[in-house]
Amino acid sequence: MAHRIAVIGGDGIGPEVTAEALKVVRAAGVDIDTTDFDLGGARYLRDGEILSDGVLDQLRGFDCILLGAVGTPEVPPGVIERGLLLKMRFELDLYINQRPFIGTAPGGSVRHDFVVIRENTEGPYVGEGGVLRKGTVHEVATQGSVNTWMGAERACRYAFELAMTRRKHVTLVHKTNVLTFAGDLWQRAFDAVAAGYPEVTTAYNHVDAACIYFVQDPQRYDVIVTDNLFGDILTDLGGAVSGGVGLASSANLNPARTGPSMFEPVHGSAPDIVGTGKANPTAAILSAALMLDFLGENAAAERIRAACAEAVTGSTSEIGSQIAARVAG
Repeated sequence: MAHRIAVIGGDGIGPEVTAEALKVVRAAGVDIDTTDFDLGGARYLRDGEILSDGVLDQLRGFDCILLGAVGTPEVPPGVIERGLLLKMRFELDLYINQRPFIGTAPGGSVRHDFVVIRENTEGPYVGEGGVLRKGTVHEVATQGSVNTWMGAERACRYAFELAMTRRKHVTLVHKTNVLTFAGDLWQRAFDAVAAGYPEVTTAYNHVDAACIYFVQDPQRYDVIVTDNLFGDILTDLGGAVSGGVGLASSANLNPARTGPSMFEPVHGSAPDIVGTGKANPTAAILSAALMLDFLGENAAAERIRAACAEAVTGSTSEIGSQIAARVAG
């Protein structure tokens, strides 16, 4: 039976790179049935639609969602991010953000793969907070971080389960010396989960130290688990130290499979290069490989990753075609 995939090409280069990702998936021999959804900044500017409850209900019926990129300069920051991306994360319970990286030690002599597991539905992103006396010299703004035991525990458990399939090491990253309430909850949840995985070794890093280690000593990591905000920052840094965010893939997962999971490249919509053929579709293709892993098409996903590991140049469509040809064999 074909896998049912909702495709949100989105804005800018999103549709271009998504088309190449689907080309490669089909070249890998995976049977997919795709349905396009017109969502993003351009759609919002046209008729005010961001993500209605009706469209959200339609998305629930798919196996996965493949997203290109969203956002246009004409739409104020936060409108699409909160109304589309965060709404899907919260409403579809995409509580795990998983991003794989290849870290390179200084000098480029040591390459090492690691994975960041970011809790994806809590922290400062839930919108807790407010403002008083806005626009005056006495303005006060607060932005709280909402953390629950359930949220931290299930993120940690996912990280430990993943580590069991890898090198059996998990590092918690937080700022427990300053964020004593949220940090304490995360540390206790981490320790409670770790007790059930005696084969897995553990470590803890403050987030500022982790930023240093990402650059200078990435080989110390196997699986990293962290909260929403720190994970957002660390994963962009991870992209920078592993070839650039233009090559970074990501998965927004509902491991319980009570709804579809979403897969997207980390890069933005890059409206300045739309139609020029300059967009590299590799991140979108690797995100599609993560999608295939989630769908149980592991052999096809591995072939795609192997094909992407070899150097490739050309226009957007040429890169996609070259990778597709490698995958098809």
